[in-house]
Amino acid sequence: MSRSRTAILAALALVAGASGTALAVVPGDSGIAAVPCTVDYKVQNDWGSGFTANVTVTNNSAAKSSWSVKWAYAGNQRVTNGWNARISQAGTAVTANNETYNGTLATGGSVSFGFQGTYSGSNAVPATFTLDGVTCNVDAGGPTDPGPTDPGTPGTKVDNPYSGARVYVNPEWSANAAAEPGGSRIANQPTGVWLDRIAAINGAGGKMGLRAHLDEALRQKGSGQLVVQLVIYNLPGRDCSALASNGELGPTEIDKYKTQYIDPIAAILADAKYSSLRIVTTVEIDSLPNLVTNTGSRPTATPQCDVMKANGNYVKGVGYALNKLGDVANVYNYVDAGHHGWIGWDDNFGPSATTFKEAATAEGATVNDVHGFITNTANYSALKENNFTINDNVAGKSVRESKWVDWNRYTDELSFAQAFRNQLVSVGFNSTIGMLIDTSRNGWGGAARPAGPGATTSVDTYVEGGRYDRRIHIGNWCNQSGAGLGERPQAAPAAGIDAYVWMKPPGESDGSSSAIPNDEGKGFDRMCDPTYTGNPRNGNNLSGALPNSPLSGHWFSAQFQQLMQNAYPPLP
Repeated sequence: MSRSRTAILAALALVAGASGTALAVVPGDSGIAAVPCTVDYKVQNDWGSGFTANVTVTNNSAAKSSWSVKWAYAGNQRVTNGWNARISQAGTAVTANNETYNGTLATGGSVSFGFQGTYSGSNAVPATFTLDGVTCNVDAGGPTDPGPTDPGTPGTKVDNPYSGARVYVNPEWSANAAAEPGGSRIANQPTGVWLDRIAAINGAGGKMGLRAHLDEALRQKGSGQLVVQLVIYNLPGRDCSALASNGELGPTEIDKYKTQYIDPIAAILADAKYSSLRIVTTVEIDSLPNLVTNTGSRPTATPQCDVMKANGNYVKGVGYALNKLGDVANVYNYVDAGHHGWIGWDDNFGPSATTFKEAATAEGATVNDVHGFITNTANYSALKENNFTINDNVAGKSVRESKWVDWNRYTDELSFAQAFRNQLVSVGFNSTIGMLIDTSRNGWGGAARPAGPGATTSVDTYVEGGRYDRRIHIGNWCNQSGAGLGERPQAAPAAGIDAYVWMKPPGESDGSSSAIPNDEGKGFDRMCDPTYTGNPRNGNNLSGALPNSPLSGHWFSAQFQQLMQNAYPPLP
């Protein structure tokens, strides 16, 4: 008889006497009553003055739409923070209530939550737990008795983490999508989880933290393979050319970035509990390309980007992140590589690859810490322009001479990503690197989608009449009017491409259309104002942004509806 089984049997008399509840029969054990709930409390780490613990509650009674677990400590333990539950403490009494996303607890279902605490003296396991006032048994274990917690045998790192694997569906985004009219059509699609400030690691504003997402990923994983997509996004002086996506850390706060942001994330990802997951990280979007395109004597230069190039903290931060996250065996780092409308020009293309190599070999990182690169993250560049190519000539002029292409070497994201992969290999990255393309908002379908090439009157009429990407200017990036959902996420869709992904969750704003006070470090960028007439980075054109948008990362219903309406391929 196993230890856990013994604990259940030993608890029967206690529970029957304490609760007076009619007890069900344990399947396969005729005549043996089951307790209405079981609790597995495990101290995972204990360093003498503090500890972390995980609690798993199994409900054997009627299904619940909310739950509350309570216990009391015999010593002076104090809970300091938790995840997957709202935990409070009064004296020795602790209460853990469900979060908004995990209140449902079916008959026979389980829910897990964890916490960190402090203590002095002894750290005894609580003797009694209750679920909604009903006493449960305790299957208690500590660091020397971990019990059966093996989540599955982790495999060796694979060439393409997306091959043969499902991808994590963020329940918070899924709920937002499903609540929209028509949103159920895409609510089961996988999207990225954005860790865009320190507070996001443990969960802020009632949202799931990193451990909560990873625990949910284990549940979704089952016996198969599962990819979890994380966006690492909190560099000092973040996104130096755009205010809407500025972050909480100032330009010089590199030490805080390392110790309070990257180190805690790396420690969680290194937990053996999560070793069977394939964890894909998108490392620091909108950072390194700025050092090439928006500094020095360039007309697009900004003082903020000059500062970040001078202090080296973008390079140091990305290098440190790659080094620490790359030490975790099941983490696959993909560095953000901008998009073709940013670094597709000759004077940006090669220098960007060189800058990426510099970052990938900084702060102890090596090219082996880079599994690949991702393009078009949170951007709108069309995946494939079928109505013209870069080699076309019309009325005696090359497509490169058109106002839209403007001497770029690339007309779309797929051709750019494949070519940039070759460039990255040429500067020293491994020949096995793969590319991801964010297709969450680059479908450009709907009534405005051209059915064929434009008129051949001039190269401009040819390109303008045929292009799918309907932005006013390729430099426009905020909540673009007319955009649609792109290709659905899929593995290995083209040569050199590991996957099409929805790293930016559709429906989450790029930035507010007017100034909104906030505690998230997010400024107001005129590129999100539909009345703004532009700057050198968008050719001094209108911004093309939708009106009435909320802060970046906040739900934007009007944009979500537009994305569904203009999806390409169309939604059913």
